[in-house]
Amino acid sequence: MTQTRICILGGGFGGLYTALRLSQLPWNSSEKPEIVLVDQRDRFLFSPLLYELLTGELQTWEIAPPYSELLANTGIRFIQQAVAGVDVEAKQVKLQDGTVLAYDSLVVAMGGETPLDLAPGVAEFAIPFRTLADVYRLEERLRSMEESDREKIRVAIVGGGYSGVELACKLSERLGDRGRIRLVEASEQILKTSPEYNRETAQKALSDRKVWIDLETQVKSITAESMVLEYRGQTDDLPVDVVLWTVGTRISDVVQNLPLKHNERGQLVVNAQLQCADHPEIFALGDSVECRDADGQLVPGTAQAAFQQAECAGWNVWAGLTGRPLLPFRYQALGEMMTLGKDDATLTGLGIRLNGSSAYIARRLVYLYRMPTLDHQIKVGLNWIAQPLRQLLSP
Repeated sequence: MTQTRICILGGGFGGLYTALRLSQLPWNSSEKPEIVLVDQRDRFLFSPLLYELLTGELQTWEIAPPYSELLANTGIRFIQQAVAGVDVEAKQVKLQDGTVLAYDSLVVAMGGETPLDLAPGVAEFAIPFRTLADVYRLEERLRSMEESDREKIRVAIVGGGYSGVELACKLSERLGDRGRIRLVEASEQILKTSPEYNRETAQKALSDRKVWIDLETQVKSITAESMVLEYRGQTDDLPVDVVLWTVGTRISDVVQNLPLKHNERGQLVVNAQLQCADHPEIFALGDSVECRDADGQLVPGTAQAAFQQAECAGWNVWAGLTGRPLLPFRYQALGEMMTLGKDDATLTGLGIRLNGSSAYIARRLVYLYRMPTLDHQIKVGLNWIAQPLRQLLSP
């Protein structure tokens, strides 16, 4: 009798946390499956804390631990490889190195990509901010300019959502008086879908840091040294040293090519149990899916939502393979948090509104709790406790 295999595609919040949940559930020894996690990178990325790398508040190992370390002693098999495609009828995953993985249950948790084809020059000259490679590329550019004798370092950030605002605050603090930060947003306000308290707190933080905000402004093109902006029919060619692109999410080709039900954006459409139509053995979660939960509310494509979906997906895969009833997913909006610089943040949710250092500490503690394994939580937590002591004792 062959061992049941669960394949999980994507090692972000949705995929990794589903795998960990599955490894913790009570399988009988006779039915214990092989759990296979596939991701093309060798490290998990705790993306909400990516901004802290730019200001040196955190180190890479804290927010990007290797999968080999996280999955040690879990029984989960990790394969570092890109996915080439899925044959849903044959129940096989094809990897780019030619490996074929048969599966009994499949979990699709391949996060989105930043689209770089929205204006001429974006792909060539703009830097997205989604991966460690993006951070290293930006770090290299910033360091070379910081070490030069130039008087100003001009940075344009496209997109006035959380990512754009957080980047603007962190870079303003890093570059200090040399920085000329510009935030470009196509709509009439930044953080359009966020709570008013967060938006107002962010506006003040940007103003205090002298970040220039261009609202109702479109990027027409980007070159190595400039960008063309359009505001109400008028164009302006501005000199710029670095352009950061934080706009939009593109669904990966592998997900778009699956012969399953998609919406107009290319997302997989799943039911409240996170299953794909006509293929109940395929579960999908994260920002590559359109999901309405048990109460009919549309689930946002955020790390917080993927974190919650993983708990449900893990349970339902286990339930499906062991003959138990599946549970509908219920999304709980626990609030929104945002870093606004060193020792500064804003937090709204569950009747609480905080900003400044108290929000900064609360945000850190919430994210520490959400880190993937207890071992990693302890390592990071001890390092955070020891950091002020090291600074105090250093000459």
